[in-house]
Amino acid sequence: MPKVTIIIPAYNAMPYLQSTLESVFKQTFQDFEIIVVNDGSLDETEKYVSSLADPRLKLINQVNQGVAPARNTGITHAQGKYLAFLDADDLWETTKLETQVCCLEAYSEVGLVYTWTALADRDGKPTGRLVTSNAEGDVWQQLIKFNFIGCGSTPLIRKSCFKTVGLFDSELTPAEDWDMWLKIAANYSFAVIKEPLVRYRANSSSLSKSYLSMWKSSCKVIEKAFQSVPKDLLYIKKQAYNSLYFYLSWLATKNGDCQQALYFQKEAIACAPQRQYSVEYLRLNLSIRLLQWLGSYGYQKLLEQLYSLRQSVLNISRPFLIR
Repeated sequence: MPKVTIIIPAYNAMPYLQSTLESVFKQTFQDFEIIVVNDGSLDETEKYVSSLADPRLKLINQVNQGVAPARNTGITHAQGKYLAFLDADDLWETTKLETQVCCLEAYSEVGLVYTWTALADRDGKPTGRLVTSNAEGDVWQQLIKFNFIGCGSTPLIRKSCFKTVGLFDSELTPAEDWDMWLKIAANYSFAVIKEPLVRYRANSSSLSKSYLSMWKSSCKVIEKAFQSVPKDLLYIKKQAYNSLYFYLSWLATKNGDCQQALYFQKEAIACAPQRQYSVEYLRLNLSIRLLQWLGSYGYQKLLEQLYSLRQSVLNISRPFLIR
């Protein structure tokens, strides 16, 4: 049996799928199987995957149901001891699996090990922005306040965890990842690899842009998570909503929706008034004011210039990220 099963949900993924699979085949750890779940694609996904000769690659076709059901299909067919999820437009650095497998082999109490994430453009080139966290061990209280894992393509998880916590909840899209990590965190320790071993490609169809859907499903995740916690942890609930609204306000700002950004900011402050004078809130407030002043187009241009500057610095100080 393979040590690792890699599950790739694919829906009309041909613009990115080839490079995504190449990043898997280039892994330094090679004891894996790949299950591509073709989720009702209308493009050449089925034809392309079927044309690949690697015996470790399996294709499962199903009618379009969404990411969570596609992952669940992959889980039920997986033979590996460890499971990794990889979105069809994300990329892995070559040592991603090897580093994570070594961690799970060394620490039997760890159920999930994740890595840092480098945000990338449509071509897979890092923008200079990283999603990082140092949280490990018993992380539930930290995770309910914010989904620090960030990208669903980072974790490597023991298959046995899913026998304990069940499958992804398809009713919570697009926050089903957060719900799953919380369920695992309630039962197992987490570990982190403090390297950006995943590149998350931001594109026009990214679910993170659908912040209104994210709002609805994330509220459901929070309510679900607090249904069974001890009473002495209920005080964290307001902190969880504060972090959620703060995050949503940033998403709305970056998408040029000033009215929605102001609404989420107001809700965040209502949950935790004492945080409105923090550095993080001052930065958010400045960004919203710039959006009001420059308009959506001007604000986006300013962001592009700032990201370009950051990428130039990255090319000098972090060359390993752009190989």
